[in-house]
Amino acid sequence: MRAKASPNLSVGWTVSITSLAFVIAQLDVSIVNIALPQVALTFNADISTLQWIIDAYTLAFAVLMLSAGSLSDLLGAKRIFQFGMIIFGVASAGCGLAWDAHSLIGFRVLQGVGAATMIPSSLAILNQAFAHHPKTRAHAVGLWTAAGSAAIAAGPVLGGLLIALSNWRFIFFVNLPLCFAGLLLSSRLPHSHQSSGRHFDLQGQLVWMLCITALITSIIEYPVFGFGHPLIYGGLLCSVLMLILFLYIERRVRHPMLPLELFRSANFNLLLLLGAVLNGSYYGTVFILSLYLQNVLHYPVFIAGLAFLPLTVGFVISNIWSGRIINRFGLRMPVLTGLALFIAGFAGLFIADRDTAYWKLLLPFMAMPLGMGLAVPAMTTGILASVDKTFSGTASAALNTVRQASGAIGVAVFGAIAAGGSSSVLYAVGFSASVSIVCAVLVWFLIFRYLKG
Repeated sequence: MRAKASPNLSVGWTVSITSLAFVIAQLDVSIVNIALPQVALTFNADISTLQWIIDAYTLAFAVLMLSAGSLSDLLGAKRIFQFGMIIFGVASAGCGLAWDAHSLIGFRVLQGVGAATMIPSSLAILNQAFAHHPKTRAHAVGLWTAAGSAAIAAGPVLGGLLIALSNWRFIFFVNLPLCFAGLLLSSRLPHSHQSSGRHFDLQGQLVWMLCITALITSIIEYPVFGFGHPLIYGGLLCSVLMLILFLYIERRVRHPMLPLELFRSANFNLLLLLGAVLNGSYYGTVFILSLYLQNVLHYPVFIAGLAFLPLTVGFVISNIWSGRIINRFGLRMPVLTGLALFIAGFAGLFIADRDTAYWKLLLPFMAMPLGMGLAVPAMTTGILASVDKTFSGTASAALNTVRQASGAIGVAVFGAIAAGGSSSVLYAVGFSASVSIVCAVLVWFLIFRYLKG
């Protein structure tokens, strides 16, 4: 059955419910960062364990996103959406009750499963509901992205407050009422489109999981074992071989998890690359900045959380205006402007030192989310517009898979550099800024030359 939605009557309701899923998922990307020093004290965890607590979530998010998108198209987005809410709620309770670092990592994996299930289906619901109203869809996607972006930026602030009032476990318990509300309210969503005649690509999913897991594991464990260890070079080789095998399977299987014809669109390819650069840079840098504020500048946890408030403001401002900008100027202008602001924000991080005054960090803390908030809605709208709506779950899953995998890699790479104490943390800030600027500049020129629309 095809979703029916009047752009005037149901846009607010549909956007609110689907955005709640994005808020929950994005909140747990960043809210944990601010709690890392407290978690380390509770479980006597080293930097590698802390990276796994962050990346276990984004890794599960990344490896299962394509499958969840495919299931969303096969079984209906609403059904998969509600299933994801249940998984996420159960996993959050487990995280809050974790008895050691390994159990916390395990429940973080389950959280990632829930998030991977919710996000493609929520975006598919939006796309199917407003497929015949491009301007309304652009506005809806802008609001959806604004909610998630505000959540990821507000995570450290909320986390700092909860930890100051109680302890780090409550950053997970706060998800329970949100998941219950999402499950209850989503019953009013319209039934969504289901594809017939397609089957689940189990081979592709298993190979993809091995590919991404081997890659992230090798990066995270590199500082511990070194490149000469079989786990490291073997993991990297395994990742490359699994990627080649995955592409071979997707070309030959009758109903691929990731139809390779999607990559015939230049817009689709460029926007996937953009998503990789934005998330890899941002997730990795926020991880480092959380350590920088607490371990180098010695901010108390609540003050460190408040220090991230400008990121929240920047995301909200740019995301709210992005829909209007897209409708007026198309995709390329907000993407290019967003990238320019993003580059400027990272350039500002070069002032970070052992005694940098906070007011000097305000401009980079504002510019990064302003740029990202302009570019991401245009990127998401362009991805959805480049495919048939029956593949909207798969397309959104492909985008978010690339984004989450890149975010996990960013945390792994920059975290590995920060493993040696406060001096290494300071060096990692400069390294993340340098790499992010170079990657963003390269993408800026590609977008300027090739992006259409």
